Amino acid sequence: MNIKISVIGTGHLGSIHAKLLKSCPNAELIGIFDIDVDKSKNLSEELNCRQFTSIAETLEYSDAITIASPTSLHYEIAKQCLNAGKHCLIEKPITSTYEEAKELISIAKEKSLMVQVGHVERFNPALSALKDYSLKPVFIEAHRLSQFKPRAIDVSVIHDLMIHDIDIMLWLVKSPVKRIDANGVAVLTDAPDIANARITFENGTVANLTASRISANPMRKMRIFQHNAYISIDFGNQDVEVFRILDETENFDDNNKPASMLGMLDAGIKNKKIVFEKPVVKEINAIAEEQKSFVRAIIEKSPVAVSAEEAAEALRITGLINEMILK
Repeated sequence: MNIKISVIGTGHLGSIHAKLLKSCPNAELIGIFDIDVDKSKNLSEELNCRQFTSIAETLEYSDAITIASPTSLHYEIAKQCLNAGKHCLIEKPITSTYEEAKELISIAKEKSLMVQVGHVERFNPALSALKDYSLKPVFIEAHRLSQFKPRAIDVSVIHDLMIHDIDIMLWLVKSPVKRIDANGVAVLTDAPDIANARITFENGTVANLTASRISANPMRKMRIFQHNAYISIDFGNQDVEVFRILDETENFDDNNKPASMLGMLDAGIKNKKIVFEKPVVKEINAIAEEQKSFVRAIIEKSPVAVSAEEAAEALRITGLINEMILK
């Protein structure tokens, strides 16, 4: 069974989605649509697929739609797709506002349609390498820094970059947000370009998130501190390190070794030892994995990897941070 998928929006991400769909199992790239006719024409010829002239025509030939248009257009396009009975993979953020996201969720539920949202860092191989670990953070620190890219100036740095870490944070902590403290500044655009947020959860977990889109040195790192473990994730370099405290009775294996790089931390800890582990990070394309999970959810009628509800909550927290900075 092949799912006929088309891509709306052929900018940077849309082009990547279209190209990867050509080799996605159980998926068939039917066509693409973009208001930039020349751009979509060139891409359709390269990929040997249809160049649609309207959203209505796109929907006529498709089972599902990947929406990679500017964020400001997500709501109207997704609403049209869902009302036509089409499953949707929507690039993040899901919509411009929380209220718009809630309406899309309502339509999707009413029509029993799949909506997956492109929080692609969920599929980052560095994060996937931790699937066998029990992640129960008590403190999270994340830095997401990027050089300035004009293609994302229709949203703030919180909606553009920090939202990735907000999504992962919510996914890991699984507790209601109790308090938010935030600050930031607009430098090159009319919206915040640098921001920091400290988020406290009902269960006591604290997260400190920093995002900037005017940095000379790109960085996508997260550090997770929890009882008996410290985990460092480098999303950019796709690398992960784990430091764990074990009882003396637990044996070392091939995957761990004494954590000498941290110094003599075990000197004052009775009956404990600290080990260093490097989980195996597989070479995968995160967007390709995202597409596979979307298609699999449609065929198997199983839950999507990143639901519209999860994306809406990430958007709600993102909005609260943005509002606090703009006050």
